[in-house]
Amino acid sequence: MKFHESTKIHPSALISDGAEIGSNCEIGPFSVIGNEVILKDNVLVKSHVVISGQTTIGSGSIVFPFASIGEIPQDLKYSGEKTKLIIGERNKIRENVTMNPGTKGGGGVTLVGDDCLFMTGAHVGHDARLGDRIVIANQSAIAGHCQIDDDAIIGGLSGVHQFVRIGKGAIVGALTMVANDVVPYGMVTGERGKLRGLNIIGLKRKGLSRTAITEIKLHFDNLFYGENSLRENAKRISNCNLNNLEIDEILKFVLENSDRSFLGMEKNN
Repeated sequence: MKFHESTKIHPSALISDGAEIGSNCEIGPFSVIGNEVILKDNVLVKSHVVISGQTTIGSGSIVFPFASIGEIPQDLKYSGEKTKLIIGERNKIRENVTMNPGTKGGGGVTLVGDDCLFMTGAHVGHDARLGDRIVIANQSAIAGHCQIDDDAIIGGLSGVHQFVRIGKGAIVGALTMVANDVVPYGMVTGERGKLRGLNIIGLKRKGLSRTAITEIKLHFDNLFYGENSLRENAKRISNCNLNNLEIDEILKFVLENSDRSFLGMEKNN
């Protein structure tokens, strides 16, 4: 076991010999740290936490009681291969959160960015890739192979289907099942999630003016209500060279390859 003299380890904690623990870390009572775990500097692991497998947790992160981080994937095809879970800096991982490493079939790694909040009971499945500043609310589940981009919010008791992509700044309301891709800055609600429009509040929090948001909404409506398919509409709009960052992000997302179709918007009556 490698750890800095500034690190505090409770006598009842179980730390495997191969674990690497940075400076100014704290390991609480009855927590278990596996043989291939790496904790960077200033990581706080509270009581009754299990961190296992080839798991790395970035500096300044906090893991709350009864979280299980790095246990083997919940995938019937998994056959014991060495895979990784890499978690970035300053993440808050609340009680009963579960995160699984990758699988051979999905690239072998699950990635979590920086400054995310995982509320009580949230789950991050194998081979998922999460960006920065994401919020996953209580009891929500991100299935295997999902991609969640920066600043997205997933409401409580929601589920995201495997291979789904959720774009930057999108918001998913509580009690929602998301079965298809969600474009950046989209807003999804409903038992079987439907795209309801733009995440206007999120755009305001980003500091965009009313004029800028109006322009985004205009092209957003043209994208979904245009005469052609979503991709064809995206190509047409992208050829206009609008020089608008948020619109460009939406169009790029639509034109990328995906294993799922898109959540469409219902036309207003």
